[in-house]
Amino acid sequence: MTSPSSDEAARPISNANAPLGPSNEETLSHVLGTGSGFPLRVTANAGLNNSDLTESAPQTPEDVLPRDIQLKTPTYDYAFEKSMSHTEAKLFYQHHQLATRNVGDSDELSKAAAPTTTCVPTSLTQRDLVDTAKIPRDGFQSTIPAIAKQPSPIVRHTDSNPDTIDTPFGSPNTEDLEQQKASEAPSILQSLSEQHILSGTSSLGNPGDGLGAVQGIMHISPGANVIASDLDVICRKIKSLLDRRATYMNLSLQGPENNPKDAPDWQIYPPPPEPAWDDDKDLGKIHDRPRADHKRRKMGEDVGEDFDMADCLPLPEESDWVFELDENSVYQVYEGDSARDSRRPVVKIPSLRDFYMDLDAVTDISTDGPAKSFAFKRLSYLEGKFQLYTLLNEYQEIADSKKVPHRDFYNVRKVDTHVHHSACMNQKHLLRFIKSKMKKSPDEVVLFRDGKHLTLREVFESINLTAYDLSIDTLDMHAHTDSFHRFDKFNLKYNPVGESRLREIFLKTDNFIKGRYLAEITKEVISDLESSKYQMVEWRISIYGRSIEEWDKLAAWVVDNKLFSPNVRWLIQVPRLYDVYKSSGMMQNFEQVITNVFKPLFEVTKDPASHPKLHIFLQRVVGFDSVDDESKAERRLYRKYPIPREWNTKQNPPYSYWIYFMFANIASLNTWRKRLGYNTFVLRPHCGEAGDPDHLAVGFLCCHSISHGILLRKVPLLQYLFYLDQIGIAMSPLSNNALFLTYDKNPCANFFKRGLNVSLSTDDPLQFAFTKEPLIEEYSVAAQIYKFSAVDMCELAKNSVEQSGFELSLKKRWLGSNCSAPGVMGNNVAKSNVPDIREQFRHETLLGELALIDRYCLRLADEATPRSNLAPPTKLTESDISPAQDTA
Repeated sequence: MTSPSSDEAARPISNANAPLGPSNEETLSHVLGTGSGFPLRVTANAGLNNSDLTESAPQTPEDVLPRDIQLKTPTYDYAFEKSMSHTEAKLFYQHHQLATRNVGDSDELSKAAAPTTTCVPTSLTQRDLVDTAKIPRDGFQSTIPAIAKQPSPIVRHTDSNPDTIDTPFGSPNTEDLEQQKASEAPSILQSLSEQHILSGTSSLGNPGDGLGAVQGIMHISPGANVIASDLDVICRKIKSLLDRRATYMNLSLQGPENNPKDAPDWQIYPPPPEPAWDDDKDLGKIHDRPRADHKRRKMGEDVGEDFDMADCLPLPEESDWVFELDENSVYQVYEGDSARDSRRPVVKIPSLRDFYMDLDAVTDISTDGPAKSFAFKRLSYLEGKFQLYTLLNEYQEIADSKKVPHRDFYNVRKVDTHVHHSACMNQKHLLRFIKSKMKKSPDEVVLFRDGKHLTLREVFESINLTAYDLSIDTLDMHAHTDSFHRFDKFNLKYNPVGESRLREIFLKTDNFIKGRYLAEITKEVISDLESSKYQMVEWRISIYGRSIEEWDKLAAWVVDNKLFSPNVRWLIQVPRLYDVYKSSGMMQNFEQVITNVFKPLFEVTKDPASHPKLHIFLQRVVGFDSVDDESKAERRLYRKYPIPREWNTKQNPPYSYWIYFMFANIASLNTWRKRLGYNTFVLRPHCGEAGDPDHLAVGFLCCHSISHGILLRKVPLLQYLFYLDQIGIAMSPLSNNALFLTYDKNPCANFFKRGLNVSLSTDDPLQFAFTKEPLIEEYSVAAQIYKFSAVDMCELAKNSVEQSGFELSLKKRWLGSNCSAPGVMGNNVAKSNVPDIREQFRHETLLGELALIDRYCLRLADEATPRSNLAPPTKLTESDISPAQDTA
């Protein structure tokens, strides 16, 4: 941008005393930008004469067709845009010049011959502006902090005399200046008190305060009732969606305070190792504390040797409550036989019809034009605000990080929040393991096929391979070249050397050798994790729903092989493969899948002695996942979906149908388990990786957090909702790069800058990773491509811990004793290596956006609230869970 020419600067404003027309009055009161900055008012004669305004005015309706008339919307005013673009450019230039000049340059500034518009409160002189432009070293830093502290600015014109103020009707004399100020003060204060800044509260000292102009999406002047009413509607819609999600989360007990395992008295067995350093004690006295009488082992060695089944006995007694599968294929829990006979469950699950009505409401609002524009501009503002914050506070963050002893990115806790267990090792590790078994146990019987038993040597002879022939290229399990948009080929990469029999031998838990090989390589991976000390994983392991014995077999595999580690927790993934089961004749209807997946869980909750190993295993299970190729087309053949008992066709149910029945049964199960003091489960499915963006609406409504979520870039309103509610997103850019979206187009960096709750995960190290530490590899590639700083990577690591299902006692050890508190109160820079200034920025920015929504919702607070058939209490209490209650 260049400075206006001297001729243009010297040109007087014509017709200054002429009356303002309607368009000029509207321009006078129109306000650009909000954000956390202050509003900017521009007078009608700010650099433009009446002829300029006339030329830029829109054509009359007689000159154009009705369809070509540019209508004013809540987010765009054609007439104002055309008339004020040049003035806005001048304003930015002049504001930049004033903000960057030193006090000694005031003489040069006074040489300007013509008045120019600057966004300065009348109470500040030119010298005050320059003084306040100096940036402090502590706390949040903005370009003009003093201006941000003002209630609201008004327009000021700077003439050759920096202490004179222009009015729309000419410049007053020097002797009349004080009298004018005194007369204007009451009206100015009154007008300032009536103004509303659209984003955030005025007390937030966010970077960018005082930059004015178009920081936010718009500012509503006191008289702009039409635009304000549109904003009321948009904000009420957003608030209604947040309320619907809160209803579903409270109903299913997926909230942060609903899990009994987060209680201080929860016992973790086997217990985690004692910390090497304690805040409350000296290093020399840490080993003097009394220790429990249980086995201890060195981390990274003898994995599982500190576990003893006898220590878990006796098991809890049988519960008096009963459960039953209702006519809608949802397990209902009752306080007794009498409550079951009268159909009074302890919690009322929303019906399938209610769920789809709520889902339609989410999708309708997410595709609403004004709501999409509002969300898109708010997200753009959040991203720009973070970039400004980084420019102003980058060196302060580095200085704060350097003050923390013994803490950097490598030794802050980080959790791999999304990784599939059967692909948890890298190719080199699997190759080395296969070769060692070929060398040490070639004559061990490992497979029964076609009516005969086969040894390991015979299996390799049948595929014409020897141990010497094996290599990384021979295994052919990497998916970084030929699997793009080919999920079918990616699934084949799970077969070593392209042979399903090798996958059955080495990568399955239920095979002829009862998954012993997979257990051995799992222990090797656990040993590597424990040796690293700071890397944790949440492995996803499959329950297919083909047989009701799957749970007992899986639990026996974990318990018998002692796969317990303080670095490992488990999630249960349920593949959406009903169509495959139905085609092969294994299933009669979809209800059988629901029964096979959930009935054993209700049985073990009622009586842990009925499945003792499953009861012990479930203490390390944190949630459920739903997996399959999301890009598959979902053809709706039904106007109204049938219940699972009547779903007997070969068509696979849609994604939303699967998620609803998982949610409904988990909600019922969690209510029972919490009452008994057992740990509860959350729903964390694959969502938004490919396919229909409506999957994200389902994830928003029913799920604690999601994996992937890259399709959020196409649905700005849902992305904004994910930000407002801080829903966790476990992203895997390397996985997406191989399957659906190249690395440079991945929205991970944009999500992070905007403040979404993002963490990095590996997904499938066997297919995508090259190194021994795939999680560090994921972070390192992201840091190189996205230019993440050390603070950014530590913030991502902290997000991963907060998203994870590890017990609160462990999170407090990793992040600080107040880690559950919001903002700076919950941050311990000595643990997380995230400076307080970053946490403060994130927290106050979020509060500002929530305040924005609440402000415009309160305008119509007395009107009827949106429909909700659920209407549960904010938190379920003992009185809420009773047989006499018909609604939850």
